[in-house]
Amino acid sequence: MEPFQLAQDEFFRISPWQDQFPHVMAGFTSKNGGFSTDSFCTFNLGLHVHDSKESVNKNRKKLSQIIKFPTEEWVCSEQVHDHHIKKVTRSDRGKGVYVYEEGIPHTDGIYTDESNVLLTSVYADCVPLYFFVPSRGLIGLAHAGWKGTVKQIASRMVKCWIEDEGVNIKDIFVAIGPSIHDCCYVVDDRVINEVVQTLAEGDKPPFKEVSSGQYSLHLSDLNHLLLKKMGIKESNILISSRCTSCEEDLFFSHRRDQGKTGRMMSFIGYKED
Repeated sequence: MEPFQLAQDEFFRISPWQDQFPHVMAGFTSKNGGFSTDSFCTFNLGLHVHDSKESVNKNRKKLSQIIKFPTEEWVCSEQVHDHHIKKVTRSDRGKGVYVYEEGIPHTDGIYTDESNVLLTSVYADCVPLYFFVPSRGLIGLAHAGWKGTVKQIASRMVKCWIEDEGVNIKDIFVAIGPSIHDCCYVVDDRVINEVVQTLAEGDKPPFKEVSSGQYSLHLSDLNHLLLKKMGIKESNILISSRCTSCEEDLFFSHRRDQGKTGRMMSFIGYKED
């Protein structure tokens, strides 16, 4: 069953997690229900894409009201398609919410073990990765484009939790959110050469050659493979079947929209009683 279910026009919830753990608010926004216009129509959550700042801020306030997580408790980061991971605390709340440059700098993965902190990141085809240890209230997000994926940001988050937080790998749950799939994502030898470096003998390649030097790549499958290689149990991994490029009525897509488009937001937070 598809784990990302439309809760209302503006966002999808990770239903298996929220049904079992009601204190967790975790989801992914759609492109609908907001105040932006033109290429950003209508629920653009990205501050860095040349949309009206006023519209983006109104959209962010609307999301905060819908999910009952005030913007004062959000943490945002400056995503640079790399693999840096940072632990954040309540003292980081409010960073980057209304001014992009004030977010956590040069960081594509954030996590916390504190409640009433909403972790966020934004997307328009890249793979959103959600991490969760229910017994610890430990939550994390990673933004995995092709560069972050081959730099193994998913594996780095897991390793960080094991080594720095003392987590048993059997207790880590992961959700892989909507992203561009191989049906719509064609890349060249430069990218595939990097992908191949992450594979071992016997791994099923997450790509197919479609013409000379051109390959259809399934980034979420690659992240799934890398997570399993790290030791995450298959039963602890949720994978969305939703393609951000195919589902034009629901999602922005950098590839489909030729670079001029809005951003969806992934979010996860742990609320106190």
